[in-house]
Amino acid sequence: MRKRSHRVRAALAGVAATVLGLAGCQAGDGSPAAEGTKARVARPPLWDTSPDSIAAVGDSITRGFDACTVLSDCPEASWATGGDAAVRSLAVRLLGVTGAAERSWNYAVTGARMADLPGQMAQAVARRPELVTVMAGGNDACRTTASAMTPVADFRADFEEAMRTLRSALPKTQVYVSSVPNLKRLWSEGRTNVLGKQVWKLGICPSMLADADDLSSAATLRRETVERRVVEYNKVLEEVCAKDRRCRFDGGAVYDFRFGTDQLSHWDWFHPSKDGQARLAEIAYRKVTAGRPVT
Repeated sequence: MRKRSHRVRAALAGVAATVLGLAGCQAGDGSPAAEGTKARVARPPLWDTSPDSIAAVGDSITRGFDACTVLSDCPEASWATGGDAAVRSLAVRLLGVTGAAERSWNYAVTGARMADLPGQMAQAVARRPELVTVMAGGNDACRTTASAMTPVADFRADFEEAMRTLRSALPKTQVYVSSVPNLKRLWSEGRTNVLGKQVWKLGICPSMLADADDLSSAATLRRETVERRVVEYNKVLEEVCAKDRRCRFDGGAVYDFRFGTDQLSHWDWFHPSKDGQARLAEIAYRKVTAGRPVT
């Protein structure tokens, strides 16, 4: 009996050692060796704060309309890709003057709405940029009447299509999305200038800017309706961007920016001046480079 008991104890000890050994192999997350393995296979960050090429899509703001001369595009003053020293565009800040001239492209179109973005994105894809900037939505709200504004569902569908166009070809390209500017603040600032109000009568953003001095309940309701739609557009931009791991929304920074008349073109008191373009470039640069190590 003693011999059999000894043999049983020896067998049990062997089994226990085997089980413990297996457990140690499988549950080694807290061991120094496991931690070292984790460190060796750490993934690189999804967001590169130093992209090497940029393409811009959007509307007249990104084309620099009325920033240099009256009723004309001025892409050299664009916040996204321009080379004007007074603006210091996002491309210049990220790539340098020479790099911006060689590796940034502007496919924005004055008057474009979100429905035009998929086509612009298809053009941008051909350049294979590492970063695409998006600023669109102002013209969807700036219609002849408030009832003519782009429905929110259509706005969402068009933006999602633009993102699919990009992702089907360039799954790793990063996207910076600007919020739609605050059109009601633009009205409240611009209406202080007599010349500006006269220019607005030519038909600039009538859903918000028509009859600038009319403070009746009907006019107030019209402006509030446009403002709500802009807020809804920005919510769409935020939500769609949040579903893409390589997309950064500006968090409403452009919408919230407390611009004054110095940031508005003195030809139309609507589009950004060079100073306004520079502020947009600064906001974009801050968002794109957020998280960059300090050296």
